[in-house]
Amino acid sequence: MYRPLPENLRLGFSDIHDIGVFAKEKIEKGQNLGMSHLKVGSELIRTPLGGFINHSDRPNCTKAKLRYTNFDYVKWNLVALKDIKKDEELTVEYTFYKIY
Repeated sequence: MYRPLPENLRLGFSDIHDIGVFAKEKIEKGQNLGMSHLKVGSELIRTPLGGFINHSDRPNCTKAKLRYTNFDYVKWNLVALKDIKKDEELTVEYTFYKIY
């Protein structure tokens, strides 16, 4: 069955901006949380995970770039930079979008 977010994550109201992604349980440092973005040719596509994660100058996650040499696409997965507590909001430093 399709799930827009990994089983251990949920959406919730964010103190950063509107809606964010939150941990339903403790997440260990280094855990791969799944695909957040996909670039096919020149088009950047956000998954639900990439679409709802908020920016922080001190993020607890990073986007890990995965290159596929035989195909014309690049994939980014979200990876925890540190242990994340249950109910803590996941954040990333935006690099694809301007922040105003």
